[in-house]
Amino acid sequence: MKAILCLEDGKSFNAESDLEAECFGEVIINTAVVGYQEMITDPANAGKILVFTYPLIGNYGCAPKFSESTKVWVSGLVMKEKSKMYSNWQAESSLDDFLKAHKKPAIYNLDTRTLTVYLREKGPLIGIISTLEFDPQKLLDKINKFKQQPIKTKLAEVSVQKLYSLGKARGAKIAVLDLGVTSGLMRQLETLGFSLTVFPYNASAKQILGSKPKGLVLSSGPENDCGLETVAQNIKPLIGKLPLLGVATGGQVLAKALGVQLIRLKFGHRGVNYPIARPGTFKGEITVQNHAYVLDNNSLHKIKEIKVTAYNLNDHTIEEIESKKLKMIAVAYNPVSAGFNQASAILIKFSKLLGLPKGRQARR
Repeated sequence: MKAILCLEDGKSFNAESDLEAECFGEVIINTAVVGYQEMITDPANAGKILVFTYPLIGNYGCAPKFSESTKVWVSGLVMKEKSKMYSNWQAESSLDDFLKAHKKPAIYNLDTRTLTVYLREKGPLIGIISTLEFDPQKLLDKINKFKQQPIKTKLAEVSVQKLYSLGKARGAKIAVLDLGVTSGLMRQLETLGFSLTVFPYNASAKQILGSKPKGLVLSSGPENDCGLETVAQNIKPLIGKLPLLGVATGGQVLAKALGVQLIRLKFGHRGVNYPIARPGTFKGEITVQNHAYVLDNNSLHKIKEIKVTAYNLNDHTIEEIESKKLKMIAVAYNPVSAGFNQASAILIKFSKLLGLPKGRQARR
């Protein structure tokens, strides 16, 4: 059926859809070639309209094991071409069936290359996907009405409601503050042999310390959420008392707790091939990123004991900070596994920061 994507500045793109629907959200773009199932089930993308720049989507199907959560969090999907068939020995369903099961709309046969160039020039825009209305003015009226809705935190939706335990019972205990934690991060922490206690996003420092953890991991989640300031204030008393690792949005929260300001990029870092480098070395890494905000260098320099340990090679924005004195690490990128039963280097580095006896050090 006929569909349309209309942006808040009046620009529109014609498309097609198989599901009658209407949805709103900030229109974001991801340049990854693979990983569509992981992206749409990542709580960090909650409420977004996700555009895939890769031209063919759905060709390897879907399988529950690749979901980053139990829910599709995006508001809607935009793609150039939807594959008519899928082929993968692990696939259990098509992307179409997966989306229909979660009642999420996708539009296709849209010129995503032109859309990408447009958004790169204009910056972040709110949009609407509709198969019900095609009048430009009425679509703009709906977007304006959507923008006037009261701002509510998404953290209450993406986070657990009450704490739970996971991992090896005899492993070193660490706490995880769930701001929208992904299955991939949890699997890596389990691989490292930790005993995990997962806390809701609004847990207090006293509650976290009450579980007597060796350290705390602040997970990824929705950026620029109105609830993140409260989270930063909640974990501020833990700085210097407990080894801390902030991942993606969790890293932003940790920086906020230190007093660092955030800056919004005109066009975010969203993809799987972002190069970072470490000062004083000739080594680089390719990272997975999904963020639109970066740390303000000027405010960071006012914070004592903090060292920049990685920066983006494309635009020199800060990707990682560390303090040995405060026993904390904050990264803007997503630490992903290099392979089956492996953990990312930054998680291994954090495990060493915990100061465990050598016999109990987490290993890959």
